[in-house]
Amino acid sequence: MKFSFKNDYSEGCHPNILQSLLQSNLEQQAGYGEDKYSLQAKELIKEKIKKADSDVYLVSGGTQANLIVISSVLKPYQCVISASVGHILNNETGAIEATGHKVLSIEKEDGKLTPSDIIPVLENHKNVPHQVMPKLVYISNSTELGTIYQAKELEELSDFCKKNNLYLFMDGARLGHGLTSEISDLSLEKVAELTDIFYLGGTKNGALIGEAIVINNSFLQEDFAFNIKQKGALLAKGRLLGIQFMELMKDDLYFDLAKHANQQAMKIKRAMQNKGVEFLSDTYTNQIFPILNNKVIAVLSEHFEFFVWKKVDEESSAIRLITSWNTGDDAVDRFIEIFEKEL
Repeated sequence: MKFSFKNDYSEGCHPNILQSLLQSNLEQQAGYGEDKYSLQAKELIKEKIKKADSDVYLVSGGTQANLIVISSVLKPYQCVISASVGHILNNETGAIEATGHKVLSIEKEDGKLTPSDIIPVLENHKNVPHQVMPKLVYISNSTELGTIYQAKELEELSDFCKKNNLYLFMDGARLGHGLTSEISDLSLEKVAELTDIFYLGGTKNGALIGEAIVINNSFLQEDFAFNIKQKGALLAKGRLLGIQFMELMKDDLYFDLAKHANQQAMKIKRAMQNKGVEFLSDTYTNQIFPILNNKVIAVLSEHFEFFVWKKVDEESSAIRLITSWNTGDDAVDRFIEIFEKEL
């Protein structure tokens, strides 16, 4: 069986989670997220971000989180600003548009938005009331290209959004990987301080399923629970999510798992750099995009699964390799061994 570097959710869940689910299985608990595990998980998250007044909601997946957040906080005539590689643009089947909200795209090679990127969009949407109103800036950290926001970049973006009456929403499907990158100077506490809403992704970082939506803007907290229920995201057996986030937040397991995934990707990256390989983007998270000769890619494909991301020329392409919380040294060392032999 080939080892897969296709995504970071091919794995099951961390053993601590499975053990906790098993041990609590025969307990009777309140439903709809009022169980003791969900309540404890939410408190642990609030402790980590040092914001007792934030609201936390546990939902099953990233697309669901994005859809609920965006459709809930925007009025019908308001729209979203996103980088062109944003998940809501390319991988969610028009979920945001299906709720009646336009997504305005900004072409960005590194997947990150800056105030200077957004200014032209605002300037081009002043024909009131004939155009949609830009209201929410959607970013992801780490991005779909594996890049991350530094503290100064997020501070500048947050200040800009506040001055221009825009909400700032961070997709955190891979937030653990972004925060534990070796070049990151952001903290979870800082993310909570600078965003109106963000979420902590569990699906890609050790959970079976689950994302934790964190609402920091008190204005957006009002009646948000109704949106969770209306969109079918309020699980009757909410403890399934609560137990998982309780375990991930305890003893910083969430960050340890993400850091491990990053380190495994960096082992591959540095082995390739030592052989002169170039990359589509310079990343320091669990996603890397090396540019390889097509013949080398063909040989690697015999032993491993990964995506051929982008054709570079007739002889080479960029591939995407994603490591996970459970990617062992054996798989990484084997990949490096075959790569170096073929190169």
